[in-house]
Amino acid sequence: MITNETLKVIRQRRSIRSFKEEQIKDEEIQAILEAGMYAPNAGNQAWHFTVIQNKKLLEKLNLAAKQGAQQMDIEHLRALSNDKEFNCLYHAPTLIIVSGDEKAFVPLEADCAAATQNLLLAAESIGVGACWIFFVLLAFNSPLGTELRNELKLPEGYKPYYTAVFGYKDDIVGDVQDRKPNLITYIR
Repeated sequence: MITNETLKVIRQRRSIRSFKEEQIKDEEIQAILEAGMYAPNAGNQAWHFTVIQNKKLLEKLNLAAKQGAQQMDIEHLRALSNDKEFNCLYHAPTLIIVSGDEKAFVPLEADCAAATQNLLLAAESIGVGACWIFFVLLAFNSPLGTELRNELKLPEGYKPYYTAVFGYKDDIVGDVQDRKPNLITYIR
């Protein structure tokens, strides 16, 4: 099997849900963001990264996401929203929101997803834990949604598509789960 540093990082990356309180270093967040900016895109780089490291604002996002989840028709999400112990950001010290220009001429979700994946891989490559988070996006469907958009200084016309949390790993990372069989078809 072919192997190199990039392939090793891809194979060892895990979703981390337990973080130390210590904030990641500025040079680490800069390296992670730079990797996001070098993601493949349709040529317009129509994304924007919002980095949140303010504890009060992170807690506000967690509470607003729970309010947004209470309005969903998905029982599992509503149950999580009622769990006082559940923190959708897993108490990570840094959250990055990847927003996209809604007027972009191509399916922007793909570009923003590629940028998010680059953020995660870059974090792993420098020893920073990360987890792609959906739940926190529910905050923008809560009664605080407009207020949060303003407080987060999201650019006008940009929609939050993806979020990920980052911090130093506070748990032992186990082995990767076996991949499902039969996920590849060759036609030669």
